[in-house]
Amino acid sequence: MDNFVVSARKYRPKDFEEVIGQEHITTTLKNAIDNNQLAQALLFCGPRGVGKTTCARILARLINNFEATGHLENLVSLNIYELDAASNNSVDDIRNLIDQVRYPPQQGKYKVYIIDEVHMLSNQAFNAFLKTLEEPPSYAIFILATTEKHKVIPTILSRCQIYDFNRIEISDITDQLKTIAEKEGIEMEEEALHLIAQKADGAMRDALSIFDLIVTFSSDHKVTYKDTISNLHILDHDYYFRITDYLLNEDTSQSLLIFDEILRDGFDGHNFIVGLSEHLRDLLVCQDAVTIPLLTAADSVKKKYAEQAAKAPVSFLLSGLNILNLCDINYKTSKNQRLQVELALLKLAHLNSAITLAQALPNGEEVKKKVS
Repeated sequence: MDNFVVSARKYRPKDFEEVIGQEHITTTLKNAIDNNQLAQALLFCGPRGVGKTTCARILARLINNFEATGHLENLVSLNIYELDAASNNSVDDIRNLIDQVRYPPQQGKYKVYIIDEVHMLSNQAFNAFLKTLEEPPSYAIFILATTEKHKVIPTILSRCQIYDFNRIEISDITDQLKTIAEKEGIEMEEEALHLIAQKADGAMRDALSIFDLIVTFSSDHKVTYKDTISNLHILDHDYYFRITDYLLNEDTSQSLLIFDEILRDGFDGHNFIVGLSEHLRDLLVCQDAVTIPLLTAADSVKKKYAEQAAKAPVSFLLSGLNILNLCDINYKTSKNQRLQVELALLKLAHLNSAITLAQALPNGEEVKKKVS
């Protein structure tokens, strides 16, 4: 049996052109190399799985003019040193690295030191590193990577050129997954790809890990939306469309029955409230043509959002979001969490009537007449 290579490794970018969603970083680094203006100390910051270490490796290879081919791997390894600061965070580890810096490269122009999770270094290790980082040899370049820039001491930050990586857009992740699926001969529904991209929360590596999981779950190389929501244990968006229709029609019975069905299927009430809030937010976004691009849904679902948004008054959506937000805040402290959600649904179901009544009594004049 051939060894399986996960997609995150198999499709790791080998050039800046292949890096997804970080054009502001890759363009700057390419220009710095072309104009010979690359700083000797770089700090790559950003969320997990967005390409920090990948860009560091590509940069290290390009500045030494090494090609992205297998026969030069040994040569590359002589010039590129990677240190995981999460497990090598002591003063002695940094001193060993500093000792290596004293020796110039045997091949190539630069020795590149990539220190991952640099925020995990101890204060003593940071202090031992300061002098070398401020005045490195001409052949040494340090690339530090971290997910938590605020934990890096200011004296280190001031010595580095800082590059902030962004979370990758859902559309970019979806397009990349679609490309990989085509290369692997896997048939995938667009809604499934979009759901994986949403679940990844801006991290390409997480998206590829989920992608591998879903493909493994589906043995016939055909991935459907239903398989994806089942495997990831995610509420189907149809639940939110249905319950919103019932709430707009003031059908309290069906609203409560759907919530009961969701609980019996093993879903958490808090996740349901968060999901319903996001659904109302998406409907609110669809109310104005200017804000429609903020809707992060698959093209096949956008039509359903537009149809339901046309039936939902803005006043209902705004008040509903406020009710759900309060329910979200109070959920964990409530001793009867199911009742907390059901009360929110009952309020939503009678929201249109309350708004109509409030509009009919703008100054309380009719109330005064009845009292008199």
